[in-house]
Amino acid sequence: MSQKESHLLLPVDSAWLALERPENPMTITVMLRVEGLTEARLQEFLQIYWLAWERFRYMPVRRAPGWWWEEDPVFSLHHHLEVVSGDFDRETLQDWVSARLNQPLPEYRPLWKFWLLPDAEGGAALLVRMHHCYADGLSLLGIFDRLCPPSPQQAPVLYGAPEQADIGRWGRAANAWLRELAASEVPLDEAAQGGDIPGNGGTASRNALERATWKSLKLVNELSQFLVEPEDTDSSLKRPLLGRRQCRWSQPLALERFRRIATVTGVTINDVLLSCVAAAVRNQLVADRANMDEAVLHAAVPVDIRSRLPEGIKPEPGTLGNYFGTVFVPLPVDGESALERLFRIKHETRKLKKSWQPGLSWALTGSASLIPEAWRQPVADLFYRKASAVVSNVPGTREQRYLAGCRILEQMFWVPQAGDIGLGVSIVSYAGQVQFGVVADEAVMADPESFLDDCLQELECFPI
Repeated sequence: MSQKESHLLLPVDSAWLALERPENPMTITVMLRVEGLTEARLQEFLQIYWLAWERFRYMPVRRAPGWWWEEDPVFSLHHHLEVVSGDFDRETLQDWVSARLNQPLPEYRPLWKFWLLPDAEGGAALLVRMHHCYADGLSLLGIFDRLCPPSPQQAPVLYGAPEQADIGRWGRAANAWLRELAASEVPLDEAAQGGDIPGNGGTASRNALERATWKSLKLVNELSQFLVEPEDTDSSLKRPLLGRRQCRWSQPLALERFRRIATVTGVTINDVLLSCVAAAVRNQLVADRANMDEAVLHAAVPVDIRSRLPEGIKPEPGTLGNYFGTVFVPLPVDGESALERLFRIKHETRKLKKSWQPGLSWALTGSASLIPEAWRQPVADLFYRKASAVVSNVPGTREQRYLAGCRILEQMFWVPQAGDIGLGVSIVSYAGQVQFGVVADEAVMADPESFLDDCLQELECFPI
C-alpha cells in the first residue's frame, strides 16, 4: 500500500501500541444492555453507521519510521461480529465477559470486535472490545452519543469521519502549545492585582522575561512535586501481573442518592464516587495487614484535556483519538471514617484542578512510541509506578438512548491499566443511574466481587 493510501498514527495514538505487553493488553471494553436487539438490526446499524468512521476499516501496521494506519484489503464486517446463543444469567455473563477480556484480538485485522448475546437475561448484552490506539473512552462515548438518539424513531444525523492525519500541522501546533504552556502571559488585570506571581511591584509592568521565568519555575515545580511524591505502600495490589483478568459490575444505583450526599456534605458527586473507591482500597490494605498510619496509595484518574488544547491540536467533534491526561490522586486510605475520607478526597481533587499534571502526562505518554524501546519502560514506570489502581469516571447521557431503535438499559466501560497496575475501577453514569465496575488481574485480586461490595458499602456510612 502506498503512503497516499495510508496514514501515520499520531504519537498519542501509537503510544498505546508501544505500551502494549502480553500480560497487560491496552484494550478498552464496553458493554451495553440493549432491550430486544437482534443480529439483523445490529448488522445494519454497524454497516451503515459504525463503519462510516473510516478508521474502523484500518489496522495499525509497524513501518519505519513508526506506526501507520493501513486499510484491511479483505475487510468484512463478518470478521468483527460474533453472535453467541444461549441463556446467560448474571453470574454466567460476568464469567463470559471476563473470558473475552483475556482473549487477544487478531493482529492481522482491525483491532476491534462486537459480540451479541441476544438471549441474555435482563436484555441482550452487546460487548465491544477495541484497542486503545483507535480511541479513548470519551471518543467512544461521543460516537455512541451520536449513533444512539434519544428516540427509537429518530435516526442518527451526524456521524462518520474520514481517516486522515496531518502530522506536520499537528507537530507545529503541539510545539506552539508547549511554548505557550511554559511561557504564557498573565492577563493585565490579573497582573495589576498581583495575580499568582510573587514579587514586590504586583503591577502590569512585569515584562515577558519575568512571566516566562515564573511559568518555567511552575513547570519545574510540577515535575518535582510529582517525582518526590512517595510511592504506594507494598500490598497485594503491587504484585507482578499474571495476565488473567476478571471483571464484575454492580446493579444500577440512583444518581440522586450520590447527589444528596454531595449536597449535604458540600462536595461534588465525583468526590463521593472516589471516596467509595478509597474505602474499598482501604479494606484491601487492612486485609494485607499494612501499617495504616503510614499507608500511601494513589489512583490514576484519566482527565479529558480537549478543552485545554490549541486549535491546531484540538480534535473536531466526532473524531477518534486519544486526548486525555492522567492525574494521580492520593487516596486517604488511613482515614478512619467515611466523612474524613470524603473531605480529604475533596481537598486532593481541588488541589489538582489547577495542576499541569494532565497535560504533562499526556505529552509524556505520547512520547512512548518516539523513544528507543530500552528507555520506554523507565518512562512508563516514571508515571504508572506511582499508582496501584486506575479509576475512570465515564459521564453518560442524562436521558435514555436507543441503539438501532432498541432501548439501552445499561452502559459499562472498562479501560486498560498501563504498566504494572492490575486493578481498574470504572464508574459509569447513564440516564439517572450509576454503576460501578471492577476489572482485576488474578495476581492482585482473586475476588473482585468483594471489592465491588466494599465500594457500595461505603454509601451506607454517610448520614443521609
